[in-house]
Amino acid sequence: MIEPLVLIPGLSCDARLYAPQWPALAPGRPILVAQHDRDESLGDIAERLLAVAPARFALCGLSMGGYAAFEIMRRAPERVTRLALLDTSAKPATPETNAPREQMIALAQKGAFDNVTTLLWQRLVAPARLSDEALRLDVRSMAEAVGADGFVRQQRAIMGRPDSRPGLGAIRVPTLVLVGEEDLITPPTEAREIAAGIGAGARLVTLPGCGHLATLEQPEAVTRALLAWLG
Repeated sequence: MIEPLVLIPGLSCDARLYAPQWPALAPGRPILVAQHDRDESLGDIAERLLAVAPARFALCGLSMGGYAAFEIMRRAPERVTRLALLDTSAKPATPETNAPREQMIALAQKGAFDNVTTLLWQRLVAPARLSDEALRLDVRSMAEAVGADGFVRQQRAIMGRPDSRPGLGAIRVPTLVLVGEEDLITPPTEAREIAAGIGAGARLVTLPGCGHLATLEQPEAVTRALLAWLG
C-alpha cells in the first residue's frame, strides 16, 4: 500500500496551498490536510492532527506547517516515514520576530484583517510575482477562509514555537528541505541550516525566482521534488 501523506499548510493558508501538486500526489494515496487554525499552540495543533492521522504517514509542511511538523517529530517521530520541510525555519520565536506578529494580531482584532493580508502579500512571493493578480486573489481567498480569528490563533501558536535546531540530528527519515531563492520570510540560509543539521538524510532544493509560497509560485518544480521525495 502507498504510504499516506499528511500536508500542513502555512499561515492563513488551507488545502489550496497544495492544489497544484494534488493531481500528481493523490492517485492511489490517502492524503490528509491538517486543521491548524483552531488552536493557539503548536502542541495542540500537533495533537489534533495525530488524533486523526494514519498510524504511519509521510509528512509535509510549508512555513508554519514546518513548525508544526517539527512539533510532530518531537512528539511522535515513530509515526513519520519521511519528512518534507518547505520554506520554513528551525529557529525559535524571539521578541524581535514576535513584535511584528503582535502588530498584525492587533490589526486583525481591530477589524483591519484586509490590511494584514495586503501587508503580508508584499513579502510572500518573489518580486516578479507581486503583479500576478490571479495568484494574489488565490492567496487572499485562503486568508479569508481562515479568517481573522483563525489567523490570530495561528500567530499565537507561531509566537510560542521552540528552538527545533537541537533535534535536527535526531531526524532519521528521508527529508526534503525546499526553499525559494527569493524567500524573504524564511530565506535559503534557514533551509541550509536545517539540511546541515539533519545531515546525510536531507536533500536540499533551492528554487530560483521563487519566494515563500513555493507550491504556488513554482508548482511544477515543487511537484517534481515531492514525487522524488516520496520515491
